[in-house]
Amino acid sequence: MADRPPGYRPPARLLHWITALAVLLMIPAGIVMTREGIPRPLQDTLFLFHKNTGVLLVPVILARILYRLAHRPPPLPLSMPAWQRRAAGASHAMLYLLLVIMPVSGFVRVRAGGFPVELLDWLGAGPWIAKSERVAETAQAIHFTGALVLIAVLTVHVAAACHHALIRRDGVWSRMWPVGGG
Repeated sequence: MADRPPGYRPPARLLHWITALAVLLMIPAGIVMTREGIPRPLQDTLFLFHKNTGVLLVPVILARILYRLAHRPPPLPLSMPAWQRRAAGASHAMLYLLLVIMPVSGFVRVRAGGFPVELLDWLGAGPWIAKSERVAETAQAIHFTGALVLIAVLTVHVAAACHHALIRRDGVWSRMWPVGGG
C-alpha cells in the first residue's frame, strides 16, 4: 500500500517492548499471587516478582513519557478513519495514564500496608509512607480497578494492532514492531 506510515524511532520501540513484556508478565503474576489457596512459596515468588518488576519499570515508564514528549509519534496512515485515529489517541493516553497509576498505587498499597519493597529496601530507599490500613485499602482498590481497566485497554490495543497487521495491512503494526517499519 502506498500509504505506509513511517515507523517509530528505535528508542521508542525499545521502551515500548520492554514495557509490554514486563506488563504482560506482571498481569498474570498479579492475578495468580492474590488467589486463595496457592502454595505460599509460589505466592511469595510472585509477589517478589510483581513488586520488584514494578520498581524496575518506573524509570522505563518515566523515560518513555519523556521520550514521547520530546519526539512526536509518526503520523497514522491517511487511509485510517477518523474514529480510529481518535480511538488510538484515547487508548494511548489511557495506557500512559495507567502506566503511572499502577506502580504508584501498588507502591502506596505495599508501603502503607507495612510490607517491604525488597529492591528499594536493598537500595536503602526508605518506606516514604507511614503504615495506614485506610490508605493501603484505598490504594489497593485503585490498583485493582486500574488492573481491570489496563487489561481491557490492552486487549483493545492488541486487537487493534492485530487488525492492522492481519486485515488492513496498512503499516500501522510495523511502525512499532521491533524490526523493520521505517
